[in-house]
Amino acid sequence: MDDVARTVGAYESAADAYAEKYLSQSAASRYGQAFLDHLDGGRVLDVGCGPGSDLAVLADAADEVVGLDITASFLRTAKGRGNGPLVRGDMRSLPLDADAVDGIWSSASFLHVPRADAAATLAEFGRVLRSDGVAFVSVKRRESGAPDGRNFTYYDPESFRTIVADAGFDVVSHRTIDHWISILARNRP
Repeated sequence: MDDVARTVGAYESAADAYAEKYLSQSAASRYGQAFLDHLDGGRVLDVGCGPGSDLAVLADAADEVVGLDITASFLRTAKGRGNGPLVRGDMRSLPLDADAVDGIWSSASFLHVPRADAAATLAEFGRVLRSDGVAFVSVKRRESGAPDGRNFTYYDPESFRTIVADAGFDVVSHRTIDHWISILARNRP
């Protein structure tokens, strides 16, 4: 079983507990103001939306929010929390057309992508993001181990900034808070 399948299995096996934990707070309301400020309506893709903890906050700033997750149980829980469709899919191969969204929100989900797939996954984000669209991506800093059988790929701030820039994004801002690294970036025209 590969890292992604193992991670999906871990989430599916304890979906209710994870949903309860994740629905207790919205990362978009706590850390997303810069991203929200860069949106002017439009369509946003919440990549790795989980049970939908950020969908309502994003819907307040966007005309439509598409929630995408690979975990079917999370999508069932997310139903009705936003203002757009929910799609089951793998962020490494997004089931959307090119230039389909104005913004991408990827909070605490990109860290599940194996390092070997990171650059191609960011290129996939760039493919579906309109020219000059904005993306928010957060990952964890280096730590030891992955909890509960889930795959976590850890980064240091500079290497993550470099991989985002190399994938075709202009980094607008980056910050590190506790164990989290977040980047706000614009898709290059």
